[in-house]
Amino acid sequence: MSPPCESFLAADELNRMEPFYPLHLEVCDRCFLVQLQSYIDRNEIFREYAYFSSYSDSWVAHARAYVDAMVERLGLGPDSLVVELASNDGYLLQHVVERGVPALGVEPALNVAQAAIDRGVPTVTEFFGVELARRLAAEHGHADLIAGNNVLAQVPDLHDFVGGIAVLLADDGVLTLEFPHLQRLLEGRQFDTIYHEHFSYFSFLTVTEILAGHGLAVFDVEELPTHGGSLRVFARKAGPRAAPTAAASELWERERLLGYRTLEPYAAFGAAVEETKRDLLSYLIEARRAGRVVAGYGAPGKGNTLLNYCGIRTDLLSFTVDRNPYKHGRFTPGTHIPIFPVERIAEEKPDDILILPWNLRDEIVAQLDYVRAWGGRCVVPIPTVEVVLR
Repeated sequence: MSPPCESFLAADELNRMEPFYPLHLEVCDRCFLVQLQSYIDRNEIFREYAYFSSYSDSWVAHARAYVDAMVERLGLGPDSLVVELASNDGYLLQHVVERGVPALGVEPALNVAQAAIDRGVPTVTEFFGVELARRLAAEHGHADLIAGNNVLAQVPDLHDFVGGIAVLLADDGVLTLEFPHLQRLLEGRQFDTIYHEHFSYFSFLTVTEILAGHGLAVFDVEELPTHGGSLRVFARKAGPRAAPTAAASELWERERLLGYRTLEPYAAFGAAVEETKRDLLSYLIEARRAGRVVAGYGAPGKGNTLLNYCGIRTDLLSFTVDRNPYKHGRFTPGTHIPIFPVERIAEEKPDDILILPWNLRDEIVAQLDYVRAWGGRCVVPIPTVEVVLR
């Protein structure tokens, strides 16, 4: 049972009842899509959103590199149209605009979309699906490139969303989707990437099948280090130009050999996660008994899954910090750990800093190099506790 992972609390809300919902992954024994049941209406999650992509420098750099590569690969120019689905605060499309390529964002979170508009990125504040796709195609034309970074998992109706992509995409257009790779999630015990706004979790085999059901053929794939191991799949409308590359064929065969069309890889996940929980709690309890103060870095959605599943509160984690001003002065859902600006680390000088967005460990360790001055350490919790700066 866990609260919605982005429902940060103000001080005057701490004594109110919080909703908790089951957080239990299920796998289909026919198509092998891994999903949560839908407990929360998408309007509750996404109309006002606490996550702003631009607060991660490495993620903005990742987006810039992607735009540069796609402009060159597809020959995008002033007569093209690039659409990003779940465009957040314009972290990616700002680079498209800078290149003089027409861009359009689709972002239902009103507060986040306004940040993109302020950056000069045209943004539609609606949920994407077939109906909106038809309207956008009529008003703006069909898209030469549609990008969806870490959005497919957050879609409650996959068929409406993917069907909309098929409507909006130009006949010779390209779709790219980035999402955490289910193989990496299972092998790396990345249970904290499971939360209520992530409805689905994808293997390459399954996402290929989903897209094919709407006339879209996956023809290439890249394996990325982002978010603990992600895939970037390339698709276009089915036809002779959509023949798979060697990379796509090799990954398809690898997942098949690893058994991702059987139930075995999924069945072993629960016991592995329980061991990760015991490992983290042992470290925190031993640190506290030794008189060490442990603080957190970051207040991401994944961190709230981890804190609630492990039952970690201020008796084990004194406070956490975050670069996002939206979260300052608030408390983590369920566990009520206070969130401060990053400067709090230098003020309090904790002995250990537990990096909750461990997928950004290199970026954060570089930011926290100054903690060496008082003997501070940086620690990551996944897949097992590891000291990454001492």
